[in-house]
Amino acid sequence: MSDLNIHDYFVPGCHAHLVGIGGVSMAPLAEVLHGMGMVITGSDMHESATVEHLRSLGIQVAIGHRAENLNGAKLVIRTAAAHNDNPEISGAHARGIPVFERAQAWGAIMRGYKNALCISGTHGKTTTTSMCTHIAMAAQADPTVMIGGTLPLLGAGHRVGRGDTIILESCEYCNSFLSFFPTVAVILDIEADHLDFFKDLADVEHSFRTFADLVPEDGVIVANRDDENTMHTLEGETRPMVTFGLEEGDVHAANLTWNRGLPTFDIIWKGQPFAHVSLRVPGVHNVKNALAAAASAIVLGMPAKAVEDGLSAFRGAARRFEHKGSYHGAEVYDDYAHHPGELKALFAAARSLGYDRIICAFQPHTYSRTKALFDDFVQVLQEPDVTLLAEIFAAREDNTIGISSRDLAERIPGSRYFATLPEVTDALAQLARPGDLILTVGAGDIYTAGEALVQRQD
Repeated sequence: MSDLNIHDYFVPGCHAHLVGIGGVSMAPLAEVLHGMGMVITGSDMHESATVEHLRSLGIQVAIGHRAENLNGAKLVIRTAAAHNDNPEISGAHARGIPVFERAQAWGAIMRGYKNALCISGTHGKTTTTSMCTHIAMAAQADPTVMIGGTLPLLGAGHRVGRGDTIILESCEYCNSFLSFFPTVAVILDIEADHLDFFKDLADVEHSFRTFADLVPEDGVIVANRDDENTMHTLEGETRPMVTFGLEEGDVHAANLTWNRGLPTFDIIWKGQPFAHVSLRVPGVHNVKNALAAAASAIVLGMPAKAVEDGLSAFRGAARRFEHKGSYHGAEVYDDYAHHPGELKALFAAARSLGYDRIICAFQPHTYSRTKALFDDFVQVLQEPDVTLLAEIFAAREDNTIGISSRDLAERIPGSRYFATLPEVTDALAQLARPGDLILTVGAGDIYTAGEALVQRQD
């Protein structure tokens, strides 16, 4: 509702009802608003540990969506999954209660912080937001945090702090990050993705440029100098900009060495050594993520020691090259990569670790992405020694295209297609031997195939 400003409702005593309150970015939203003195109620489809936690704070949560749950609410905030036919959304419309999107609520909250660090990009958002969080915690900045994945340091994907800094993973899908108010906007990289929403790469670039332009004149854009699309998108930008890159940029790496696949390097700022970092996560892509996090910390005035300590303590976020266990001498890892560019970075990092074979079980995510990037998937999925393909994870779509992972398997020499995840687990069990690195990869539920493998007793 453009004629109403959500910010006007964010006052102590005002009653907000959150539809889908148990979700990964709805639950921390509820906590932050509750902490501001607002009256918060919510609903979710299922009981969960998150729902129990919210109730322990004094937040009423109903299970199931019914219009009567709105009792007394002055505004409704909804998760992206709650559509207009949801009884609480239609009930709010019928009662004249304004309905706002989750991203609009986070945007309004941001305005209460001196520093709003928003990390965007087609790849690397969760990892870089997690690294920024580690640095801010090491700097004792007491940040409020919103990440799209679980960070072991927090034991959650969010944190409600009392400092003057908020750190948010900022997603371009459906232009949701355009509701934000960044004082520091990070752009990690830009590729054609989410083509069920964006028309093409130019449309994606336009969205990111609009995001960068949200930064105030005294704010800063942190941009990847190595990424051609990012630099093209920001051509002619008048706001202050700090660039990062592997070998060039205001912030870059020097003296990069590798030990068992893990990087150690100096961070150079304005031509001078700023910090010395040893990462506990593999891959050149993570060196770049660390440089982006360091550049953000520099812009926010955080000390070099916090950058060093924060990055050295970072062991990865959940579903980002996450070790699941071992089976018959093979090590099993899981990763969220679901775009050809992410797969390429993952396989390069995996190859650097020195395993005898890389076995990849990949589950494509959404029919539209699989079709739009089909040839790229065919090419990159030939890189592992063995590639197994699970059926496409539908997510928010119906298969109107008539596409299947079987189509990929027919084009990738030596690959095999499986209709169900238990069949994937069985195939991995037959393949596994000492010296293997087994990767379950994708943004759907493919991780359950690896979890089932390491739990097998045979």
